[in-house]
Amino acid sequence: MADRDRYEYDLAIIGGGLAGLTLAIQSADAGYKTVLFEKENYPFHKVCGEYISMESKDFLIRCGVPVEKFSLPIINKLQVSDTKGKLYNFDLPLGGFGISRYLLDNTLYQIALQKGVIIYTDCKVNDVVYHNDHFSIQTNTNQCKAYVVAGSFGKRSNLDIKWNRNFTLAKPNKINHYIGVKYHIEYPNPIDTIALHNFSNGYCGISQIENGKSCLCYLTSAENLQRSGNSIAEMEKNILSKNTQLKKIFSEARHLYEQPLVISQISFQPKTQVENHVLVLGDAAGMITPLCGNGMSMAMHSSKIAFEMIERFLSGKITRMEMEAGYTHQWQNNFGTRTRIGRIVQYFFGGNLSTAVFLKSMHAFPAFSRMLIRQTHGTKF
Repeated sequence: MADRDRYEYDLAIIGGGLAGLTLAIQSADAGYKTVLFEKENYPFHKVCGEYISMESKDFLIRCGVPVEKFSLPIINKLQVSDTKGKLYNFDLPLGGFGISRYLLDNTLYQIALQKGVIIYTDCKVNDVVYHNDHFSIQTNTNQCKAYVVAGSFGKRSNLDIKWNRNFTLAKPNKINHYIGVKYHIEYPNPIDTIALHNFSNGYCGISQIENGKSCLCYLTSAENLQRSGNSIAEMEKNILSKNTQLKKIFSEARHLYEQPLVISQISFQPKTQVENHVLVLGDAAGMITPLCGNGMSMAMHSSKIAFEMIERFLSGKITRMEMEAGYTHQWQNNFGTRTRIGRIVQYFFGGNLSTAVFLKSMHAFPAFSRMLIRQTHGTKF
């Protein structure tokens, strides 16, 4: 095993979202020299549904997040509408809570700083090179060396392109080439309910977060935007508002952003969990479709799995190869089925006939709907 003291950091983390920040906190708690690079400045908003399954609550508390003090809305009901606006209601057995990424990410950032993590913000990583059992990391402002590198750089980044990851090379199909749009709004959505409203080639989620606000976030095809003259407003007026539930929301809600947050080229294609010896976490490792509402929990859980393997490697109990293979195996064991089911369910949503038939089937067979919801959620970690 190489001498780690020759390198500036035991662990370098690229990306400061939920996976990256919780990994950094775990690493710092264990006494490892940890650095994190984030291209934005905290606090900032992100395109995200902002619903967290209860499976993550204890983990967040262990990381130092004062979940109870935030007085967050507890969500235990699911409401789904077809493309015309017909509503169906379901229970969420495990349930969850709503919290904005603006609040949660900044809270984790402050905790990580307090624990001694070196964090570079407004800092973009341009290259990561593995050589002689360590990594050289080149950013737009500096460079450093680390013994282990983890990548939690989101749905799509410059490193994905640089590494020619398979999902970046795929032609547009039913599970890629999506656009995500998010607002914070004031709207009397029931505090205990997350609603999912379908429209042609997409669906829109709404649920409450802190301070009486609601997060409204939708996913749609790039084709929908192109048909609307690349105008978000026209797309919402002419496509989303054909669903009567969405028409009501867009006409009555008070928008708290001057402009929506938008992200493009979202892909739900399967991804690898290790690239060029870099352990990949969160959305960068694999995304569950937003209609399953569990991406935030998966990101944090992946950081726990990754750190367990990283710590075994740094303490000399396993080799780098065993660390990489072990992480991949554990990721697939915990999330492989969930992401596959998410991709299957994705095919039934956003279509006039397919969505209506699917929802009627779920409503007619409660045992089936409960099983499906369980399959897209995990257990406490």
